[in-house]
Amino acid sequence: MKPFLLAMSFLTFFGLKTAQALPIGAKAPELEAMDQDGQKLNLGDYYRKGLVLVYFYPKADTPGCTAQACSLRDAYTNLLTDGVQVIGVSHDGPVAQKKFQEKYRLPFPLISDQDGRVAKAFEVPTMLGFTKRQAFLIRDGKVVWADFSASTEKQAADVRKAIRDLSVKS
Repeated sequence: MKPFLLAMSFLTFFGLKTAQALPIGAKAPELEAMDQDGQKLNLGDYYRKGLVLVYFYPKADTPGCTAQACSLRDAYTNLLTDGVQVIGVSHDGPVAQKKFQEKYRLPFPLISDQDGRVAKAFEVPTMLGFTKRQAFLIRDGKVVWADFSASTEKQAADVRKAIRDLSVKS
């Protein structure tokens, strides 16, 4: 665990912290990817159903990634009330994603992005097989909010604030 944290600190220090991905207003990537059950998940299908949070995390079942996922899990009912569907993405394989989902009772799908196609489509920086922690709120197929240095414990609160801010602007 300590080598992982050291590596992530090193990577953050050397530029991943300031890297940005898809800007607000960009068309959200519509592609298929494998979920934790080995089933195809079509992002475009989700976009057509309403607001979607696609969040990226470095590695399943590590402290920061667990805090981020549990933040979203604990606020999941409120997020659903806000009309938000949640999808997590990391480089982990389906078996690791499934174990992570079951261990923490995560009620949303987790994409296994082993080939990095989803991260690349969202222009999320990756290094040494780890995806930078970022989050995107998508409405009508476009990015309406992006968090390029996503929080761990406060991810759900940040998303809910963004939704309120977007409602005021609409």
